[in-house]
Amino acid sequence: MRVLLVGAGGVGAAAVGIAARRDFYEAFVVADYDPQRARAAVAGHEGFLAAQVDASSAAAVAELCREHAITHVLNAVDPRFVMPIFDGAYQAGAHYLDMAMSLSRPHAEEPFSRTGVKLGDEQFAAAGRWLDAGRLALVGMGVEPGLSDVFARYAADHLFSRIDEIGIRDGGNLVVAGYDFAPSFSVWTTIEECLNPPVIWEAGRGWFTTEPLSEPEIFDFPGGIGEVECVHVEHEEVLLIPRWVDAQRVTFKYGLGKEFIDVLKTLHKLGLDRTAPVRVGGVSVSPRDVVAACLPDPAGLGDRMTGSTCAGTLVTGTGLDGRPRSVYLYHVVDNAWSMREYGSQAVVWQTAVNPIVALELLATGAWQGTGVLGPEAFDAVPFLDLLTAYGSPWQLREQ
Repeated sequence: MRVLLVGAGGVGAAAVGIAARRDFYEAFVVADYDPQRARAAVAGHEGFLAAQVDASSAAAVAELCREHAITHVLNAVDPRFVMPIFDGAYQAGAHYLDMAMSLSRPHAEEPFSRTGVKLGDEQFAAAGRWLDAGRLALVGMGVEPGLSDVFARYAADHLFSRIDEIGIRDGGNLVVAGYDFAPSFSVWTTIEECLNPPVIWEAGRGWFTTEPLSEPEIFDFPGGIGEVECVHVEHEEVLLIPRWVDAQRVTFKYGLGKEFIDVLKTLHKLGLDRTAPVRVGGVSVSPRDVVAACLPDPAGLGDRMTGSTCAGTLVTGTGLDGRPRSVYLYHVVDNAWSMREYGSQAVVWQTAVNPIVALELLATGAWQGTGVLGPEAFDAVPFLDLLTAYGSPWQLREQ
């Protein structure tokens, strides 16, 4: 296996640190638009090569793949660049993995009841040519989406005879010293998924949308995190899980907490969540890019951060014994541990570990497939076993 990692930001750098402890690959190239950032990501890791690439150009991605005889492309940049990297990998004859899928576009007339272009629609539209070429595009293989989808597959195969609802629930108690407001993940991506119309799936109805940040609930997260207010947001699991797992309803709620929800609502009210450029003093700028530029880089906050982050899948239905059952399958990462062991803050490390586990499963043949597939299309057990072997076990709590 010869890997090209596109994006040397927080998640990309964390992926390098994780992969450096494994030996399933022959070559590992790390590319970024900023070559200095790529060099910093591979520094101290023997056998890793830094390169420069324009992630907005499929041709540039394909050229870099051919130059290094790449077999697998791992996309670690924000979702704006999914399609050029996806297309570039295909053009070069490589397999592809990402952690976020192609962007959605709300329904023009009824955005809060009907879907428009859904997350991943552009990628699934290309499934036939990937299948015909005998190549795999494994989409949504981060933590959420990613590990959360693996949990859904495991629950369906090993815990339930009937599933009424699969509800992804994500939360944490991370605090950044010295900042009143400092998101622990890309604020550009967070705004995108939190202020777009959330998607819900129901059997007999299919996919539909609702109001952003709606239906708040208090969820008690494990790992010492405790109760956090969760709300509906747009997320890939709702678009992935129903394709392979039989459930009556699929939802995603993010444990943002009241302060973060209020900030997002204010950004939306002021129009600062928009991506379309506006003229400011003769210069065109994207309001959302300005917000991101004004906030600290999440990758550099680890040494100021305390607390844990939890990603999990709440499944309710009928157990294998015919009795009602509700379980929460989850994965907790403590920031002190991830900083001590890898030098990466908890959220980016938790995101990065899962595609590296998936790459190793593909390298060994434990996972095999062609076409455009989500994580739930594969056997969950080898993944969960290998994640545990990486030193970061998952857990299950009866509700």
